[in-house]
Amino acid sequence: MPRNAVRLRRCHAALGAVCAALLGAGCASMAGKNLPPPPPVVDQAAVANTVLSAYLQVLQSLLQGQAAQQAEIVAAAQRDYDSTPTPSRELKLALILGTNGHPATDLPRAQKLLREVLANPEMLLPGERALAFLKLSQIDEHLTLETENRRLQSEVIRLDHERVASANHRLQAELDENARLRKELDEARAKLQAIFNIERSLNERKPGDAGR
Repeated sequence: MPRNAVRLRRCHAALGAVCAALLGAGCASMAGKNLPPPPPVVDQAAVANTVLSAYLQVLQSLLQGQAAQQAEIVAAAQRDYDSTPTPSRELKLALILGTNGHPATDLPRAQKLLREVLANPEMLLPGERALAFLKLSQIDEHLTLETENRRLQSEVIRLDHERVASANHRLQAELDENARLRKELDEARAKLQAIFNIERSLNERKPGDAGR
């Protein structure tokens, strides 16, 4: 075979290899352009800090605000929950109602809402779960202490009533005894007076005896 033909074949083969390489690279490049971009990496800690900061900011505004601002914060949380009762909105409302220091404080209702939202803890962020558990434990303890205080107050009142009733009973018994003794004394005096009158009458009937 002539050398020129061999060289020509070699050139064709090299050209084919180059074209194939370029074509493959182009296809790979086009395929890469059609793929969706990778999802962004979410910083869970940053998200949790942002959410918790928002809750704390609301509670701070609630405690530091005037009565009108406090009422608006409570009303807004209630409207949001009524319109779309998501776990986060339920938690927000529960935190507001479970915070002392404003007229709308309602610990029993806050307790109920927190128990509801914690029935499905997977619907909350880890930070929200921790906050809900913490607030619920505080409310449970507070309500337990209130119940115990009411029981103790009722017990004190009951004991006071019993002591007063017992003292009144003793006083009445003493009054009754004094009345009985007074009656007996009056009867004894009456008998003595009767005897005295009888003796005086007898003495008045015997004047001669007195002269002897």
